[in-house]
Amino acid sequence: MRRNARIGAALVCCCAMGVPYACHAEEHAPPLMHAESYAGDEALDVREYWVSEKLDGVRAYWNGTSLVTRAGHRIAAPAWFTSGWPAVPMDGELWGGRGTFERTSGIVRSTGERDLEWRSLTYRVFDLPGEPGTFDERLRRLRALAAGSNGSLRLVEQSQVQDLRELHARLAQVEAQGGEGLMLHRGASLYVAARSNDLLKFKSFDDAEARVVDYAPGHGKYLGMMGALIVERADGTRFKIGSGFTDAQRRNPPPRGSWITYAYNGLTENGLPRFARFRRLREER
Repeated sequence: MRRNARIGAALVCCCAMGVPYACHAEEHAPPLMHAESYAGDEALDVREYWVSEKLDGVRAYWNGTSLVTRAGHRIAAPAWFTSGWPAVPMDGELWGGRGTFERTSGIVRSTGERDLEWRSLTYRVFDLPGEPGTFDERLRRLRALAAGSNGSLRLVEQSQVQDLRELHARLAQVEAQGGEGLMLHRGASLYVAARSNDLLKFKSFDDAEARVVDYAPGHGKYLGMMGALIVERADGTRFKIGSGFTDAQRRNPPPRGSWITYAYNGLTENGLPRFARFRRLREER
C-alpha cells in the first residue's frame, strides 16, 4: 500500500508513530492528568462531579508561553492565536467542532501558512495544572481567566447533574448532536499528573488503541484497496478491523507501525473486541 504523500514530505517536524507534527522544538512531555473510563453504573455519586462534553480534538498544553502536544512537541500556532493568553499552565483541546478531528489534526500538524484555517479553531481549556486547589476552586479561576482572554481561548462548559438518569439523558443528547461523549471531573479533586478516577470519560461505546502491522486486501467494491487493517494490541493480540473507513482511507490507509484508535462494544469470549471499527489515526503516541 502506498503511504500518504504527506508522510514523506519535506517538513521541519517532530515525528511520533510515523505521523509528522509541526513544531519548533521538542520539549519534555507535560505532566497531564488522564481519565479512566466510567460504565454509567450506580457505584458513583454523580453529584460530586462536574460534567462536560468530551471534545474530539487535539489535546494541547499551554505552558505559559507556547502550546505543546501531550508528547511535548511544540505546536506552530499563529502568534495572534495565543496573543493575550494568561502566562499560567492550562490544559485543553484544540477544537474545530464536532466531527472535524481529521481536519483539526491536519491544521495543527501543518508547518505551512494556514492562518485562515487556524481561525476555525479554538482552544477549549478545561483545567489549570499549576493551581494547587480543588477542581471547584480551579474552575472559578478558569472562568475568570477565560473571561478576560481573546476569542480563541474558550472555557469548556461545565455543569452538574443530580442523578444517573439526568447523566444518561445528557449523554444521549450529546451523542444525538454528533458529540463523542461526556467527561466527569470530581469537584473535590486535585490536579494529579496520572490516570485517575477523579477524571472519567463516559461514552456509549468503548475505545482503545492498537498498532498497525499489516493490511488485508479488499474485495468486490474495495478491490485494489485496503480491505482491513491487521492490528496488534499492547498485549500482543492481533485482530482485523474492516469497518469505519472512508474510501479515501482505504486507498491510503494508516502506515504500518502507526497507532490507531478503534471503537468496540465489549469483548468476545476469546477476549477480542466485539464489532471493532476504525475511529482515527492517533495524532501522536
